[in-house]
Amino acid sequence: MVKISVDKARCKGCNICISICPKQVFVKSIKRGDYGANIPEAKNQDKCIECRMCERMCPDGAIDVEHVGEDVK
Repeated sequence: MVKISVDKARCKGCNICISICPKQVFVKSIKRGDYGANIPEAKNQDKCIECRMCERMCPDGAIDVEHVGEDVK
């Protein structure tokens, strides 16, 4: 199981994570970050394959992908 968090203090709403995710985990949301931009939401976390592309490609380091639970990949 995966827990994905988006740091609203760092995210500037570039939406790279939305376009880079191969499983469409992220969606545009109405939540606003500290910069006033709408920040993405990891709404489909159950689809995540833990490729961590969102984490790597985020220019602001605002995304954290954390493996939780007992199942090992």
